[in-house]
Amino acid sequence: MLVRVSHGGDLVAGILARHGVTHLFTLCGGHISPILTGAQARGLRVVDVRHEASAVFAADALARLTGTLGAAAVTAGPGVTNALTAVKNAQLAQTPLVLLGGATATMLRGRGALQDIDQLALMRPVTKWATAATSLPALGRALERACRTARQGVPGPVFVEAPVDLLYPEALVREWYAREAGRDPGLAARALRTYLAGHLWWQFRAPAALAEAPPPAPRRRAAQAAVALAARALRGAARPVILVGSQAVSGLRQAEQVAAALEAIGAPVFLSGMARGLLGRAHPLHLRHRRSEALGEADLVLACGVPLDFRLGYGRAIPARTRLVA
Repeated sequence: MLVRVSHGGDLVAGILARHGVTHLFTLCGGHISPILTGAQARGLRVVDVRHEASAVFAADALARLTGTLGAAAVTAGPGVTNALTAVKNAQLAQTPLVLLGGATATMLRGRGALQDIDQLALMRPVTKWATAATSLPALGRALERACRTARQGVPGPVFVEAPVDLLYPEALVREWYAREAGRDPGLAARALRTYLAGHLWWQFRAPAALAEAPPPAPRRRAAQAAVALAARALRGAARPVILVGSQAVSGLRQAEQVAAALEAIGAPVFLSGMARGLLGRAHPLHLRHRRSEALGEADLVLACGVPLDFRLGYGRAIPARTRLVA
């Protein structure tokens, strides 16, 4: 069953709500106002901050602490550029996050409109996926894909550019374009009005609607053969060491099961990132010091959600003779 929505901002808010978003962080701007009113009408808590980076940092923190999809909306131009550092932070932290960026009207791109810059060129290097919508149906499809992409595989931030004339009610947008076209009876003015009418037909060619049923949550499973091979290696190890990082508790809903599994295995564990505190301060399996020495003496290292980055000497902290399961 499909539910009609009143404008593009309402469509955006409805899709976010269906994907489990509870808070939308923002710094209010005219380009994105319909998203904010739509979110408030649909019961999302809209949190207005004083800098766009703070909005994205807050969405990042919420996603890490609750296991839900983080969401932020920023206005066009400087709103998007101000968010860049926080988006890159979310990318490095592998946080599932959707950033909505306002943009000038579709007909005015590249013509010197207010705060009109090439936002996709900035966002593509720091996100899993970045796209710009050019029609209302395309905006809905893009945001649906963005919400799934942010959580599938290795999580990360995504960016959807939403032009202002896709967010406000269609009748109001038609009034805007009618005023711009004017009433001049000349041939050039009539040609402009005809062109704009065709553009608006294409832009709103399908009614904005939402499916009532929420989408299934994406699930990640390792191949059973690989799991069996890792289990055999762990059973045969005399001096195993387990490294647990942020992605082992991604979503946090599995934290108790991860802790129980570590206790069942019974090997020494080093915790890092969001996994800190998983076993409690006094747990006998939880080691906090001499990690390099432990890795140097291990015959098997099980790296769970831990990148082999500078903290592990880019992998050199694990001897070549040691079996590594990642």
